[in-house]
Amino acid sequence: LDLLQRQFIASAPNRVWVADITYCRTFAGWVYAAFVLDVYSRRVVGWQLSTSLRTDLALDALEMGLWTRDRAGQPTTGVIAHSDKGVQYVAIRYTQRLAEVGAVASVGSTGDSYDNAMAEAFNSIFKAELVRNRGPWKTIDDLEIAVAEYIDWYNHRRLHGQIGLVPPVEYETTYYAQNPAPATVEASEPSLH
Repeated sequence: LDLLQRQFIASAPNRVWVADITYCRTFAGWVYAAFVLDVYSRRVVGWQLSTSLRTDLALDALEMGLWTRDRAGQPTTGVIAHSDKGVQYVAIRYTQRLAEVGAVASVGSTGDSYDNAMAEAFNSIFKAELVRNRGPWKTIDDLEIAVAEYIDWYNHRRLHGQIGLVPPVEYETTYYAQNPAPATVEASEPSLH
């Protein structure tokens, strides 16, 4: 079921994530890259590289996104996790993991890149800014270092027109400064000890 219907908008972080897989050439062969982006800020919350297109590739990128948000104390329950109908995203293990964390799966139609346009657009940007400029790499390890550096730059320094010409992390920081999380009972009541 496609819950987005090509409407790639979110009112806050962790409301809608998009995911997709692309490929890069190395001297050792093809490497596949899976990315998970937060629609609100365009931030890459999770990514993974592999020489295989198995479900683990998409699942590991999802796990990184969940870990990143959990580490920052940002709940992901209820996030819509949108992707294409790639076998990795409709696999039982992937959909079970989404259900375990309270995420809602959303899948575009087969063979229609517009149904996952935001993720496809990121893949194009990734290839234009990193792969074509600096590749190919010797090994997957060399590519992994380059991707880690690129994602850090993309999230912390790259300006995005759709979010006011600021980097994704800055956009999220502004959101959380203007919309502080409600205080928990433990934090708001003085300790008796």
